[in-house]
Amino acid sequence: MKFPVRSSRTLLLAVALLSACAAGDGGAAGPGGFTPSPSNAFGAYLAGRFATSESDTRVAADSLLAALRADPDQPEVVERAFIATLLDGRPEAVRLARRLPDNSLAALLIAGTDAQAGRWDRAEQRIRSLPRQGVSQLLQPMLLAWSLQGKGQTDAALALLRPLAESGRLRTLYAMHAALICDLANRPREAERFVRIAIGDPQPMTLRLVQVAGGILARGGKEADAERLVETYARGQEDLVLSASPAAQRELFGTRAVSSPVEGFAEAYLALAGSLRGQGAAEFSLALTRLALRLRPGFAPALLLASDALVDERQYEAALAILDQVPADDLLSGLVGLRRAAVLDRMERTEEAAAQLRTVAAAFPNASQPYSRLGDMLRGRQRWAEAVAAYSEAIRRIPAPTATHWPLFYSRGVALERAGDWPAAEADFRRALELSPEQPYVLNYLGYTWVERGEHLAEARRMLERAVALRPQDGNVADSLGWALYKMGDLPGAIRWLERAVELEPRNSVVNDHLGDAYWSAGRQREAQFQWRRALALGPEGDEGPRIEAKIASGLPANPVAENRR
Repeated sequence: MKFPVRSSRTLLLAVALLSACAAGDGGAAGPGGFTPSPSNAFGAYLAGRFATSESDTRVAADSLLAALRADPDQPEVVERAFIATLLDGRPEAVRLARRLPDNSLAALLIAGTDAQAGRWDRAEQRIRSLPRQGVSQLLQPMLLAWSLQGKGQTDAALALLRPLAESGRLRTLYAMHAALICDLANRPREAERFVRIAIGDPQPMTLRLVQVAGGILARGGKEADAERLVETYARGQEDLVLSASPAAQRELFGTRAVSSPVEGFAEAYLALAGSLRGQGAAEFSLALTRLALRLRPGFAPALLLASDALVDERQYEAALAILDQVPADDLLSGLVGLRRAAVLDRMERTEEAAAQLRTVAAAFPNASQPYSRLGDMLRGRQRWAEAVAAYSEAIRRIPAPTATHWPLFYSRGVALERAGDWPAAEADFRRALELSPEQPYVLNYLGYTWVERGEHLAEARRMLERAVALRPQDGNVADSLGWALYKMGDLPGAIRWLERAVELEPRNSVVNDHLGDAYWSAGRQREAQFQWRRALALGPEGDEGPRIEAKIASGLPANPVAENRR
């Protein structure tokens, strides 16, 4: 699903997301159809529009509410204020929603309010009135099923979801909700059948699906299947919750994921919000997550997703405030700690982020993720020795490394090489390839470094040729192979691959510099000068600039290729 570029983010949120917003009838004197009044409403409105464009939900809500107080009868302001207050989690959103009979997002909010009050007939009516297009078309079957379950009509709810759960591109989502309804209605065999449909789909599993499915299987007497599901998921994921103690896992599986149809509504919003965020629609995701949190306050998975959506919009302080709402004893507390550290890192609060990761590591002594994340953060800041220490602790926590752990050895190898300890770095790169032989980045890094050091050139060439075969569209890998051929005296081969590298990475200073060297050595001096000047204009790192300037002035030695061969 793709979404249009948003020229006016909040208005198009209502229009593109839920397909049923009415445009304001204001005159043409102001932007977006808003007619300025003699009061200060227009200034507050413009401030709200600007804050909206900056994804600052707090200021947008404050400003648009102020504009509405000054001029309460402007339809455009009512609609924008509603969406801003919803995105910021304000209670005013419900009152404003009631003024927007043609807005589907408002209808969803009021339907949830009806569900909380037990007015299931009204909730069902509102859901049925939604347009059958866009995101509302995907939500409608789940919400209708939960409305029917709210009225005690389990068979009707399952009849609605069953055909969608057994076929179609969203069968995982519908099967999971059918399983949740069966679980709530004490139908364990049917719940298990729907769960197996959900986890059998080739789509990657989410942490929430693993939690739901594992709980249903475990409570249905299939504890071994639940444990295998967790182990399978954990092998390819970093979600720390799966490294929690067996007691915490038993607690998680011993509790129903959904304890009421109202929570079922929240679960539907959460599932779709996760899918939307994965498609780059952070603002849409945040709106649905806010709807979920209104129905289920303190719901840790929804809080995590809301925080992620705010991070996508670079609202870091707001993201941290959301994470603060997760209770310290929540089963997802470890994952919350990792998220908090990531947000602090983005804010350049490195020491606080490092302290947070060490706190999580202390709470989960068998988990490697906190120290792995710490190593990545320190390596990104060129704190090589500290990064090596962090990666070493992460590796120490893994009793028997498997193929999934190759990135740890690769990352530590990079840090060791930059710290000047080549023998230890080389050993880590070899270990990474032992664990996973077909990793193009490891093949590229080790092969290129050997070429730069004049060591194992034949083996380096084989590695780099394999890396290029695995990553044919990666200009850096093509550059490594071209440079290896240059060092080995194969100028035609070097030029062919270096030209390909420049085609793939035209704004890479190193790649352009390498091609210049190859051209010069092949007697193509004018083309070499062009490539060197281009490399210089692209901002080379460190002392590469003066070296390139020297080549522009004097060219290369008489036989640089021969000098490079050892």
